[in-house]
Amino acid sequence: MYKLLLVEDEDLVRNGIKRFVPFDELNIVEIHEAASGDEGLRIFEEQLPDLVLLDINMPRMNGLDFATRIKVLKPDVKIAVITGYDYYDYAVTALKIGIDDYVLKPVSRKDVFEVLSKLVNKLKNEGQQTELLTLLKDMQSRTAGTVPVSEPEGEKQHVAQVIESNLANPEFSLTALAEQMGFSSGYMSTLFKKLFKVSFQDYIVSLRLERAKLQLLASDKKVYEISADAGFDNPNYFSSSFKKKFGMSPLQYRERIKE
Repeated sequence: MYKLLLVEDEDLVRNGIKRFVPFDELNIVEIHEAASGDEGLRIFEEQLPDLVLLDINMPRMNGLDFATRIKVLKPDVKIAVITGYDYYDYAVTALKIGIDDYVLKPVSRKDVFEVLSKLVNKLKNEGQQTELLTLLKDMQSRTAGTVPVSEPEGEKQHVAQVIESNLANPEFSLTALAEQMGFSSGYMSTLFKKLFKVSFQDYIVSLRLERAKLQLLASDKKVYEISADAGFDNPNYFSSSFKKKFGMSPLQYRERIKE
């Protein structure tokens, strides 16, 4: 869901854009408008919109000055300018400021829709990249086994690495882990809870779900394929575990990220 600020001093252009562009198709749910740069800056400071569509030639504050100021307030805002001039004259300055696109006057419904679609896609892609980085950092943290200094950190990291290398194997169990570590199953169970503060089963299921979450975001694989890749031998168990942990089904999670 996105917020748009429309800054245009010509009432006819501004009202035409508001009336004829299908904003709901772009998930733009809030539209704020201003007839001047000064008014637009005040609204921007209050609302901090995700998208800005502005006329480059406005009284008291031109579009380039306006864009420079709002980029300081919100660096990730996406900006497109409306201009009646050859955009080449502004290209170098616009690139330095961080303006993303432009529309030439006279503007049409199609032109505005297309340029806003590009800006929305940029926001989606950046959101997915942020989500990916967060998931990767979380997985790296889990694999590294971040623990208090008083715990046997080296042993914990060794156990975490063994689990990570066998994560995709649905047959991998506490017994298999104990064998690789050279311990009995009973001792391994006690040691695991001491090191990780959770049971082996809870730990490995959580790790597999995080891996599946990453694949749902980064690939177009089917749910049952992702389930198998993550180490689940039962897609139904995978889906129910995913919903229990994240509050939504794998497909719902994928759709939420896309939206």
